[in-house]
Amino acid sequence: MPFKEHVTIPLLTKNEKKVLYGMTAYPAVTDSELSERLSVKLSTLTSIKRRLATQGYYRVLMVPLVNRLGCELLAITYMQFNPVIPLRERLKTTKRTIEVFDEIFFSVGEEEKGFSVSLSQNYTNIGRINDIRTEVFGKPGLLEKEYPHEAIFPFATSQVHRFFEFSSVLQQLFGGEQLPLLSSTTEAFGTTTTVELTSKEKKVYAALVEHPTATTQFIGDRVGLSRHTVARMKRQFFEENMLRMVTLPNLQMLGLDILTLYHFHFNPHKAPSSEELLALNSPSTVLYASRKFEAVLVSAYPTYQEYKQDEMDKIRFVKEQNLFSTPPFISAYMVDRMALIKAFDFAPLVNKILGGV
Repeated sequence: MPFKEHVTIPLLTKNEKKVLYGMTAYPAVTDSELSERLSVKLSTLTSIKRRLATQGYYRVLMVPLVNRLGCELLAITYMQFNPVIPLRERLKTTKRTIEVFDEIFFSVGEEEKGFSVSLSQNYTNIGRINDIRTEVFGKPGLLEKEYPHEAIFPFATSQVHRFFEFSSVLQQLFGGEQLPLLSSTTEAFGTTTTVELTSKEKKVYAALVEHPTATTQFIGDRVGLSRHTVARMKRQFFEENMLRMVTLPNLQMLGLDILTLYHFHFNPHKAPSSEELLALNSPSTVLYASRKFEAVLVSAYPTYQEYKQDEMDKIRFVKEQNLFSTPPFISAYMVDRMALIKAFDFAPLVNKILGGV
């Protein structure tokens, strides 16, 4: 499959790049705070945000940190398909039988491969989905001879270093020397203590996840509460690390050509240290989860050359540090060719966990 050697990034102005970058680094701050941090006039910033949103350069997500609601794990599943079966035919089967599961919130596919990311209350649910996946794809010959592969990261014994965060990707893409170095990345899903919500809190929480950019007045009207009550609950959810706002840039519009999945199994005689795990976290990383002897990363690149360089850097480092076990699984997806089957749909899982509010 040929890769594009050169990518033309849309002609965003310096301020547009700065604002989009700032929104990914600090998605939860107010416009006035962001204006000060970026040294961009407030009126200019709000105008740029509105224009970029209208043109489809980004969308805002309200990520539920479901570890606080009793969920136990993050799961990444990937598989190789029979390339004889057309992608369109496979997608029909996938959407009808697999992607209907609430646990899966992100799923992509190309002609001969695909991967999905899930959050789950327990392994039983993930195991059931994978059994159904294997049967559905296996019977008609959609699967190659290998079973779907799973990487399971229980929150109690794992670290989620990055969870679909794009600020470092954009800083690198837009030219780091022209942008302030912002860093708001904190580990996600690090707390395993659960929170009991009242019936009103459940309604507000679910509505915020379903309508991430809505005003507190809109949410209040939907759930039958005042906007002041909604604002207080929303602030509480953020303070207690139950919600996280994420700005998701449009990869294709920005000229990011390749999305890559890495799955590492480390040397069973030498678990990587915190410093060694950190070394694998390059600026291109958008999702990164690890446990003692295993790690999965998803990275975004503007060119094939940058992807190959980062890949080689990772492999070289793992070998030099004697962390190598078996060759890592690495699979690159062309952004303009892959099908986005499920695009960050968290609302069904939240409704399931909270009891169908």
